[in-house]
Amino acid sequence: MQIEAIRLKNFRCFREMEFKNIPRFCVLVGANGTGKSTLFNLFGFLREAFSSNIHTALAKTGGSRGFHEVRSRGAEGDIEIELKFRIRPETPLATYFLAIGEQEGSPVVRREILKYRRGSHGQPWHFLDFSQGSGYAVTNELENVNDYTRLNREEQKLKSPDILAIKGLAQFERFPMVKELGNLIENWHVSDFHINRARPEQEAGHAEHLSKEGENLSLMIQYLYNRHRKIFDQILEKLTRRVPGIAKVDARTTEEGRVLLRFQDQAFEDPFLARYVSDGTIKMLAYLTLLYDPKPHPLLCVEEPENQLYPSLLLELAEEFRSYANQGGQVFVSTHSPDFLNATTLEEVFWLTKQQGYTKVHRAQDDRQLAAFMAEGDKMGYLWKQGFFPGVEP
Repeated sequence: MQIEAIRLKNFRCFREMEFKNIPRFCVLVGANGTGKSTLFNLFGFLREAFSSNIHTALAKTGGSRGFHEVRSRGAEGDIEIELKFRIRPETPLATYFLAIGEQEGSPVVRREILKYRRGSHGQPWHFLDFSQGSGYAVTNELENVNDYTRLNREEQKLKSPDILAIKGLAQFERFPMVKELGNLIENWHVSDFHINRARPEQEAGHAEHLSKEGENLSLMIQYLYNRHRKIFDQILEKLTRRVPGIAKVDARTTEEGRVLLRFQDQAFEDPFLARYVSDGTIKMLAYLTLLYDPKPHPLLCVEEPENQLYPSLLLELAEEFRSYANQGGQVFVSTHSPDFLNATTLEEVFWLTKQQGYTKVHRAQDDRQLAAFMAEGDKMGYLWKQGFFPGVEP
């Protein structure tokens, strides 16, 4: 999957924003409060809305004020979210549009559309069109239909107007386009990793993906060791090369049914527990576990990966994020690190600024001065540090 454009209206600090030509590996720079976290919150919001409903997603994003806190301050009208994406490189460009409003004090899905453009001319074909709980979805495959009039539309009514149509219909094989989009959203990963959550031992259980906050890291290491030994060995090789002294990592289940994450130092015979390991070691292990997941996420969002990591490690980490994206996923990273930025290209970097209280997005590739410096062999991190990103203080 690749999201190629995002348009937001009345979503928190994004009063009117269009984010175009998004690359597979996208790096965001901006001062605190310019909206980097808000953009990542958008993906978390959509995933929460998909797994539960709009009312819950608004409450988790905006607190007790819900809709009124998520809608841009001073704005009127609906919250609008529009994503342009391709499920696979060979598939047509698709647009998912969501408008959220209020009805009698409760949030509702005012309009929800999934449409595909066939070729470069003509109107896009609507494969899903719902308004306040009622609408239709198409049941036949896109590649098998050449005439708009031959689309099989099935009318549906949801049990509540605050439920996304893609949530309900993605459970059914007869709505193939909706099902694919639902699977993608369900498997997005927006990282909110907390080192202290990853240290304690866990109750014995099963994990196939690293969780959002990383509390199941020991379970994931155990899973990789038992089920994907080659990947585990690859992660261990990279960790031991980057962290001096670390020779081995394992996860051991105690008699009490708890899983301990243990590290072996080359200089000592006995392993020691995760609670005694440095923050940087835990974080690097978590990133490697995430990046070498046997079933990669279609979308990965990571904020400020440089925290707790030694600067010399960031170049290799950036390359691994790029490799992850080039293998079929998409990666969004926010950073304040010149060292991390030095590993990026002109096409991969965007910066955010605040103008009259609202956020604007700027593409580095569109700035002639930045393009000229990069063409002469300069590096993005040095340019940012020297103040060449207009409106952004390094």
